[in-house]
Amino acid sequence: MASPMSAGSFLERLNDEGLTVVEVGDWEHHNRNHKGPWGPVHGVMIHHTVTSGSARTVEICRDGYSGLPGPLCHGVITKDGRVHLVGYGRANHAGLGDDDVLRAVIAESGLPQDNEANTDGNRHFYGFECENLGDGEDPWPEAQLDAIERASAAICRHHGWTERSVIGHLEWQPGKVDPRGFTMASMRERIRDRLN
Repeated sequence: MASPMSAGSFLERLNDEGLTVVEVGDWEHHNRNHKGPWGPVHGVMIHHTVTSGSARTVEICRDGYSGLPGPLCHGVITKDGRVHLVGYGRANHAGLGDDDVLRAVIAESGLPQDNEANTDGNRHFYGFECENLGDGEDPWPEAQLDAIERASAAICRHHGWTERSVIGHLEWQPGKVDPRGFTMASMRERIRDRLN
């Protein structure tokens, strides 16, 4: 079991990994903690936003939209590779997912097929939303993929986790397809190489 790092440590770890970080408003205190606990944390979840335009994407992820209040993640990774911090604590990003997947993430073992949604993921995962239309055609610039790799590695390095603690939303919740346009297996390979 791991307690979430402090907001200050989170920022420091991202900077230490060589990322360009943009702090958006009072991100350290912007969260959904009044809706339930944040932690113990067990992994990192990667998403795509189904949006275009960095400023609009960051605004949506910070504020949310009708029916889903923000923050919708902890960091927004835009196409230029910058990480925009929009919240810290419990965030509306993971939703309900498969308890078997959570057990595999905790054990850092191979992931089973997600086939049920019975476990609160917002409590247990750091979340990054990545600016992309999610249609399988919108490109993923290398700067953005590098930032996903670095941000994930920064968290794993802090907690002593391996790349197996990083999953995509599609591996957590049945019916989800994000991130679409690269494979999580290939991203985990990148994270593994960075950690080594």
